[in-house]
Amino acid sequence: METADVRILYTVLLYLITPLVILRLLWRSRRQIGYRQRICERFGYVPKPPQGIAVWVHAVSVGEALAALPLIRQLIETHGANRVWVTTTTPTGSERVIANLGDQVLHSYAPYDLPAAVARFLDQAQPQQVIIMETELWPNLFSALRARKIPLLIANARLSPRSFKGYSRVSSFARSVLADTTLIAAQSALDGQRFTALGARHVEVTGNIKFDIDPPQVQISAGQQLRKLIGPDRPIWIAASTHADEELAALAAQERILNNFPDALLILVPRHPQRFDEVARQIRESGLAGVRRSALPAELDQMQVLLGDSLGEMWMYLQASDIAFVGGSLVDVGGHNVLEPAALARPVLFGPHMHNFLAARDLLLACGAAQEISDAAALAKAVINGFSAPEAAQAMGAKGREAVHCNRGALAKLLACLPQIQAAP
Repeated sequence: METADVRILYTVLLYLITPLVILRLLWRSRRQIGYRQRICERFGYVPKPPQGIAVWVHAVSVGEALAALPLIRQLIETHGANRVWVTTTTPTGSERVIANLGDQVLHSYAPYDLPAAVARFLDQAQPQQVIIMETELWPNLFSALRARKIPLLIANARLSPRSFKGYSRVSSFARSVLADTTLIAAQSALDGQRFTALGARHVEVTGNIKFDIDPPQVQISAGQQLRKLIGPDRPIWIAASTHADEELAALAAQERILNNFPDALLILVPRHPQRFDEVARQIRESGLAGVRRSALPAELDQMQVLLGDSLGEMWMYLQASDIAFVGGSLVDVGGHNVLEPAALARPVLFGPHMHNFLAARDLLLACGAAQEISDAAALAKAVINGFSAPEAAQAMGAKGREAVHCNRGALAKLLACLPQIQAAP
């Protein structure tokens, strides 16, 4: 099938499934009301900004939005307040943008990749350049930007082996989409090679800007206070950004850990807020004594699980912990950001499914800062070993912090690319 035919088919299918997409938003809004709010923005209905937009930054969800914060703040410093437009796709990503940036930026949901929605949004926003974080490839948007001669940078770009294999099945179509990009700033040499193999013409390896995130001091202080509240001498571990089934694995691991360390505490932080109540129920059914973050201050002496039912406090939870398990890795999600606990010198544990963070995984494993585990039993064993040998665990964490420090600098390289793409033909 010709590339033009594939693009037409893609667009027709998008229009056909649009009613189903809206129904899915409404269905998801049963648990998270944000999915039914501001739906018009997803079709490009946004207000015209009071002044020209220098840069439009798109970060699909929480992880990308948080990773983009240093970049966005630099853009605000360069262009001024309200000249950067930030879009997300999920309500939780939207909440993080609003909480961290407030009225310094304009914010909305990103338009769906429908030609009419994209055109409507661009007519209103009229950005001078566009930055899309990590892995979002939108054929109609990219084509519209090129037609309007608006430079497009894919920043912190990554392409997992799985995604590369999928795009390779429609290689001519992928090549045409990537041809509409001005520059791809890849996280690693392997990512850059994959983009080049798919037909990208302009690729630079700038590194992973997640190495450049500075832990917010307010949350570090809050984590220290939380540690005092829990008990400074208690062994504490965290299961961070967990998904369905991973909470059950963490609770099963905690039961084993308590046999060796009866005063151990698990901080359990689900990835998605709509699952807080479900996980609270799982804790009750496990028989472990649990308390929710939203119920603090509370008596924690007898508590065995603290449920992190809050948004934007991950640094606090990590700071309060001794050992960190990062979720999305025991189930086939692809893993989450292992660099945050490493930056705080916490030994890092994760499962076998880390295809979204291969470079970070390999780095931490190579320097002895992380351990891959396979199931709840292995998770419990790794945590018990860490609690049993605290000096070795601290040395492991120190290696991770050093690895993060030595790989900083991607943000500066990325910022240096912006004048380059603005000047590109």
